[in-house]
Amino acid sequence: MKKLKTGGLVVQLTLLCYTLLALFPILLILINSVKSRSAIFDDPLALPNSDTFSLIGFQKVLAKSDFLLYFGNSLSVTLISLALILLFGAMAAWALSEYKFRGNRLLALFLAIGIMVPIRLGTVSILELIVKLDLINTLTALVLVYTAQGLPLAVMILSEFIAQVPKELKEAARCDGVGEFKIFFQIILPLIRPAVATVAVFTMIPVWNDLWFPLILAPGDSSKTVTLGVQQFIGQYVTDWNSVLAALSLAVIPVLIMYVIFSRQLIRGLTSGAVK
Repeated sequence: MKKLKTGGLVVQLTLLCYTLLALFPILLILINSVKSRSAIFDDPLALPNSDTFSLIGFQKVLAKSDFLLYFGNSLSVTLISLALILLFGAMAAWALSEYKFRGNRLLALFLAIGIMVPIRLGTVSILELIVKLDLINTLTALVLVYTAQGLPLAVMILSEFIAQVPKELKEAARCDGVGEFKIFFQIILPLIRPAVATVAVFTMIPVWNDLWFPLILAPGDSSKTVTLGVQQFIGQYVTDWNSVLAALSLAVIPVLIMYVIFSRQLIRGLTSGAVK
């Protein structure tokens, strides 16, 4: 019993240290975003006080830039891509795990290759395709790329969870005359909500934080995302750190909100995956 308690204490301390290490950069950004420029460089680890407290960074970001436009672009691209990934990923996972057809394994292998091979390796081909489709400097181009990027992982994760759904539930629904679409939307999806939440969280973060494809496919002023819009405060010789930290603080809010909303489902999805 003593060994078990000691082992559990070690695991908890390790997880606590990892949590503090992961949250430290976010906390540092939030603290320095409400400090004056001189206070940031004098003591970046100090908390703001009456002398160092300043909202000049937020004032510059909101008044002297189109941050709200960039924020809206990022939010639109992320939500639409997330909805398409979850819908098409869940439907593809249902088809691969439920129906046996010629090429089933080859298609699963193809999706697995999509996980192993980074989509950025095909940037030149993607750019050529986007130009031919006349989608350059549009949010549609980003949505299409992010949907293709997130589908392989979503299909692989969701197919494993769908395979664990008891066949008796599906057969009973079919015996009652329930169609395949109703079985999928009314039986399968509610049962795999933890897995869907897990995929949503892990899919949202790379899309929201991505700088590569917005810089290449949508660098226009009307289609910039948050990560690309922040770059205007970073110069070759001078960087407005107050504005950069303020913009990053505002940009991290959607991710934190999503974690709070889906934290319970995320933990359930991760633990269920570990057991299976």
